[in-house]
Amino acid sequence: MKPSADHPWPVDLGEARVIQEQIRAQVIARDAFGPIRTVAGVDTGYSGDSALAAVVVLAFPSLQALDYAVARRQISFPYVPGYLSFREAPAVLDALASLRITPDLLMCDGHGLAHPRRCGIACHLGVLTDLPSIGCAKSVLVGAHDPLPDVRGAWTPLRHDDEIVGAALRTRPGVRPVYVSVGHRVSLETAIQFVMACVTRYRLPETTRAADALASHGRIPR
Repeated sequence: MKPSADHPWPVDLGEARVIQEQIRAQVIARDAFGPIRTVAGVDTGYSGDSALAAVVVLAFPSLQALDYAVARRQISFPYVPGYLSFREAPAVLDALASLRITPDLLMCDGHGLAHPRRCGIACHLGVLTDLPSIGCAKSVLVGAHDPLPDVRGAWTPLRHDDEIVGAALRTRPGVRPVYVSVGHRVSLETAIQFVMACVTRYRLPETTRAADALASHGRIPR
């Protein structure tokens, strides 16, 4: 696939904020996609001054691994919470461009609208690639939620500044929830359904587990 290659990468926080505002204005927070036959897990790790991005394409709903790609790029933006996509997205776009199979859906290990400026990496990548995208994060960046029943599939809204920005989702009894939010072209309710469809016997969806294993260990779990 060939993601947008002319996206500007900022040199300071002021430029980055403007880009996030522009991306946010283009986010479609409703279902706007065709058949979903493949879903890609997206994760990024770090090695020295480089970002290592991993993308694994799984068949949906069987979750069989079909394709994968990794890409390394030198980091050119400082670490600032809320601006991590500017450190990670360039390498992820390189990895996406190397895939043989264009995924029908991206599931990012990070946030979408559950972000201070409603533009996490799932929104950023979704708009740049024009692919349906979901954020599925391990921890909260912004917002709070009510207590969650200890039942598989239970969820409750994640609210920030009196706005629903995502959901706390219990993927398994007895484990901490994950935090799901809209990235692009997928509604929150549908995003929750996709995450649960990608969960097997672990807390995290298989998309995240596969991409994390590839980024960290150079292999896809079986």
